Amino acid sequence: MKKALFLDRDGVINEDSGYVSKQENFVFIDRIFELCQTAQNLDYLVIIITNQAGIARGLYSEADFHKLNDWMIREFQKRDVEISAIYYCPFHPDNGIGDFKQDSFDRKPNPGMFFKARDELGINLSRSVFVGDKNSDMTAGRRAGIGKLFYLKGRYPLALENNDVVVNSLIEVKEYFLNHFHS
Repeated sequence: MKKALFLDRDGVINEDSGYVSKQENFVFIDRIFELCQTAQNLDYLVIIITNQAGIARGLYSEADFHKLNDWMIREFQKRDVEISAIYYCPFHPDNGIGDFKQDSFDRKPNPGMFFKARDELGINLSRSVFVGDKNSDMTAGRRAGIGKLFYLKGRYPLALENNDVVVNSLIEVKEYFLNHFHS
C-alpha cells in the first residue's frame, strides 16, 4: 500500500485570509514546495484534504474552486510536485445554503475524505502523514488513524494529543521527514 503526505489547504498550502477562491488572493506558504518535493522523493503521494465552507455559504462556486485548483496544481507541477488528488467537502451543517446545508462524513473533524483517499488510491493511513492548522484537522487525522500528525502553528489554538507534533514552519516538517521517514 502507498503512503501519503496529506495537506490541509488554507493555512498549510496557502495563507488563510478567509475563504480563498481567487488566484490573486492565493499566497503560498513558505517552503510548501520543498516539503512536497521531499515527501515525493521518499515515495509519498501528495494529497490535499480541505473543507470548503465558502462553497456551502455561497461565497464562491464549485467551478471557482476547481478553477483555482487547476491553477494551484500547475504551480506545483512547475516545481516538479505532482498533486495526486484533492478531496474537498463543500458542505456545512449550520451555515450551508440549499443543498450545501448538511452534515457530511467528509467534513473535518470527520475522517471521510481520508477514507476516500485510502479506498480510491490504496493509501496505508497508518504510514501516512498529515499537516493541518486547526483542531478539526487534527481530530480528523486521529479518527482516520493517520500515523503522524503535524500541527502548523498559526491563527488557531490547538488541543494537543499524544501523536501531534507542533511545528512553527513547514521546514520543520521537511526536516522531520528527512530524519525519520527514510524509505
